[in-house]
Amino acid sequence: MIRKIIFTSLSAVMAASLLGSYSAADTRAAQPMRDMTTMEIVNDMGIGINLGNTFESSGDWIEQWGDGTPNAYETAWGSPTVTEDLIKGYAAEGFDSLRIPVAWSNMMSKDGSFAISDKYMARVKQVTDWALDADLYVIVNLHWDGGWLEKLPTDHDNVMKKYNAIWTQVSDEFKDYGDKLIFESQNEELGWNDVWNQWSGSTNGKAESFGYVNEVNQSFVDIVRKSGGNNAKRHLLISGYNTSIDLTCDPLFKMPTDPAGRCAVSVHYYTPSTFTILTEDADWGKSAYTWGSDAELAELKQQMDLVKTTFVDKGIPVIIGEYGATKDNKDPESVRRYLTSVCEAALSRGGICPVMWDVTDLHYDRKTYKMKDNELHSNLLALKEKYVTKTPVTTTEPAPSKLMGDANKDGAVNVSDLVTVQQFLLGNGDLADWEAADLCQDTEINIYDIILLRKLLITQ
Repeated sequence: MIRKIIFTSLSAVMAASLLGSYSAADTRAAQPMRDMTTMEIVNDMGIGINLGNTFESSGDWIEQWGDGTPNAYETAWGSPTVTEDLIKGYAAEGFDSLRIPVAWSNMMSKDGSFAISDKYMARVKQVTDWALDADLYVIVNLHWDGGWLEKLPTDHDNVMKKYNAIWTQVSDEFKDYGDKLIFESQNEELGWNDVWNQWSGSTNGKAESFGYVNEVNQSFVDIVRKSGGNNAKRHLLISGYNTSIDLTCDPLFKMPTDPAGRCAVSVHYYTPSTFTILTEDADWGKSAYTWGSDAELAELKQQMDLVKTTFVDKGIPVIIGEYGATKDNKDPESVRRYLTSVCEAALSRGGICPVMWDVTDLHYDRKTYKMKDNELHSNLLALKEKYVTKTPVTTTEPAPSKLMGDANKDGAVNVSDLVTVQQFLLGNGDLADWEAADLCQDTEINIYDIILLRKLLITQ
């Protein structure tokens, strides 16, 4: 991506040299933002699945024993190297959305600038492109990432510096992508037990911990919105308090102020954890082999009703970024019933998109590109058929009534228009047709309009 252009001359010769600098990396700049609300987007996202234990894999041992490539991290937690066919398989199996958890600290510079590795960024972008090309919605987040966010209360400024640096870089890299790409502010780590423990029976520190959550989410929105391009209108996913439904629905949790009004809230559902997570008894609970009692179904209903009344009914859509259950030491029918029930509880209420947690060989086979449980697969597709109505595609770009790119209004698009826009950016002239020069349709004239104009000239 072109980050900076130094104008040393405004001659046609210089303009022609700029034309030659256009590369395939700029092709995503043409992606439109559709005229859809975030509620419509979430309803259009259908059923989703996670590319888990892949790009969020992390650990010092990977750096020590790996070969220093993105693939060392990508495969460290058991995933095979992701291929385009693997990604296409999700779409072929009927999924509409793919969540890509990412640990951006992998291969990050150690000089204090928190610069994301170009190679790591390029690999995440490649997989994202494959998913978008397969017509999937894509959620890209900042995942656990080694747990450095846990230090925010005691090392606030440095932690926020790193957090802001990550989202500044990610926002810049993806700013020209269309609205099927969604950014998620964090994973489950917004909430600090050292500040307030919800199991303590005390409210001491509760407001402070919620305050940190709200601060991080607001910083995320501010960074994305000011980054330009399509990010001014991008749909954003705001992480709830530890993604707990009860805590995210607490009045102390505040959705960030967003000038675009395009935010959804993220919660996770692993209730009860004695069934979904425990594979053997622990000191905090007894592992459950089955699920589906009247009490457990009532609990699911109560939790989904709570997010509906707290958020959806007030115009804020919800994405269940993770729901799932281990299959180890579990009744297979109960696992199937659980995943089906949670998916239906979400879809049937409207405004809630369920994204199933999955890792290598859990539910989706990353070698055959098929779901492993045919009955579960049929259940999910039936729910999609019953509840999901895909929104017809429309865009905010009207049919052009003028010659877009004709900045000097001479009835043609040529190198002189490129020079005109460059002069305008330097403060050395005016635009005869400002709207025709605003090729990005973002109500401002900037370097990205020049990039699009170069593309127009090349394809003529």
